[in-house]
Amino acid sequence: MIKSLLTSFGQYLKKCDLGLLAIAIACSVISLVAIRSATLSFGTNQFMIIQLLAVVLGIVAFFVVSAIDLDKFGDLWIYAYIFNILFQLSLYFLGSEGNTGNRSWIRLEDLGIPIPLGIQPGEIGKLIFIFTISRHFYILRDKLDRLASLLQLGFHMLSTVAAVYVISHDLGVALSYVLIFIIMLFASGMSMKIFLPLCAAGCASLVPIWKYFLKGYHKTRILVLFDPMIDYEKARHGIYSMTAVGGGQMFGYGYMQGTMTQYERLPSKHTDFIFSTICEEWGLVGGVVVILILSMLVWKIFHDAYGADNRFGYLMCVGISGMFMVQILINLGMCLGIMPVIGLTLPFISYGGTSVLTMYIALGMVCGLQMRKRPDRLK
Repeated sequence: MIKSLLTSFGQYLKKCDLGLLAIAIACSVISLVAIRSATLSFGTNQFMIIQLLAVVLGIVAFFVVSAIDLDKFGDLWIYAYIFNILFQLSLYFLGSEGNTGNRSWIRLEDLGIPIPLGIQPGEIGKLIFIFTISRHFYILRDKLDRLASLLQLGFHMLSTVAAVYVISHDLGVALSYVLIFIIMLFASGMSMKIFLPLCAAGCASLVPIWKYFLKGYHKTRILVLFDPMIDYEKARHGIYSMTAVGGGQMFGYGYMQGTMTQYERLPSKHTDFIFSTICEEWGLVGGVVVILILSMLVWKIFHDAYGADNRFGYLMCVGISGMFMVQILINLGMCLGIMPVIGLTLPFISYGGTSVLTMYIALGMVCGLQMRKRPDRLK
């Protein structure tokens, strides 16, 4: 029996995309090293321990999820969609409001559980959304150009985004859902004669969204990019980040030697601005290495999507690679002062147990889809 199990495990490893896991682990090693430096002034190893625990659980989750055939659960997509909506709305009863004014977290301590951990439904919901919208695209695969199909997909996306934003007011997470959907819509094979007018309509909708839906502090975060004196308190996060990035120059101040990082001037230095910490202490060279590794990760998933031989697996891979790409670009833009500070973390690098675990689960999904290639039913 043991021999049979070892043989099965050996066959599993041959099919498993260990290269994808290796890239993620490399990112996690960089993350742990950077978090250790960023939290040195806190006088505790709690953050590094929690991150390490999340990485270990994430690796286990990668193997567990890759062993699941997602296609067998495809018919349950509508139930997953309803669950996701309710999960996001649960923040109204269970959520805790953070320093930024967002109600994005369910803190276990606030629920009477003496564990200093939290769950971010918006992060977990991204994977559920990618699964449900991919299946919805697959069901409508031969009639994407019809108005009824566009209305269905639009309602699917907007209702999920509304559930994410209406309680949490987390603009960054809500925006990532929209951008993931746009990337998947582009990759779905829809005619450009329809896709481009839809994009134009989306751009036109920014005016009423700005006027009626965005909170005042969200508008301020965007406006201070152009004039920091509108609200210097909100602008200083981006200014301090740019100072840290530029101060590192080519090779940085040295590990645990960054002035902005170690003297508590750089805000959110272990979460949103971890890349600024890396650039200050490791310089341009360190920043470029991080960008290259993350680029390899995104390219690898897009490559897996290109090699998929069924529409559902293809769209799942596109959605997951789009999720990583959106977060990477927005977070780097925040750190470099060219994007508003909207609280999106750098995948695998920033501190955050929910985020890390979600990312590893996402890679497990990609791995599982690649291990079970099957002809598209449409063919």
